Amino acid sequence: MTGVPASAAGGSGTKPVRGGKLGTAAVNQASLWNIANILTMVRLLLVPGFVMLLLHNGGYDPAWRSFAWAAFAIAMITDLFDGHLARTYNLVTDFGKIADPIADKAIMGAALICLSYLGDLPWWVTGVILFREIGITLMRFWVIRHAVIPASRGGKMKTLAQGTAVGMYVLALTGPLATLRFWMMAVAVVLTVVTGLDYVRQAIVLRRKGLAAERAAAADGASGVSESAGASDSAEAER
Repeated sequence: MTGVPASAAGGSGTKPVRGGKLGTAAVNQASLWNIANILTMVRLLLVPGFVMLLLHNGGYDPAWRSFAWAAFAIAMITDLFDGHLARTYNLVTDFGKIADPIADKAIMGAALICLSYLGDLPWWVTGVILFREIGITLMRFWVIRHAVIPASRGGKMKTLAQGTAVGMYVLALTGPLATLRFWMMAVAVVLTVVTGLDYVRQAIVLRRKGLAAERAAAADGASGVSESAGASDSAEAER
């Protein structure tokens, strides 16, 4: 959803610098057990609980679906908070980099699949959204050696639209609200496709630039070695 990995807290005995942000030393001593990573783990643990609540009593009990919506809303809120904490306090761990996007995709994917299983949401909608989310995640890893694709404003709008639309589908809405959720999901699907294509464009551009920079660096290195070898030969000849 936000695309900002949750990560770890500062090391023991390190004082925060001005503004409450942790220094480089604290980041290097980051612990797995920090508030950002704990929120990410809570979100992961909410996934099976959300599924059980949504599918309880056949999946059509308004009360249980309200409980499922509450679990989904908590998961979305923790996603906002762990991303904010990671950006503000430089809480970086390898666990956070891996677990945060997995938690995002897990709760959204579980909701979409369950809703399609219950017949509330067409399978093609679930397929389009999951294909985009998984594909962009893999693409980020594809170009991570060259650069990081930043979260765009469109991507944030997509995440908000998806969360709102899916949350409305989880609730047992009828009448005008049911119509409203249909159009909200339509907006979410459009943003999903448009931002996905934009991320593909960015990934291709970044990879080309990265490969060009690598080739230029390799050429400079080869040129330097050649000049060094030429100078050495000249010195030998003068002897």
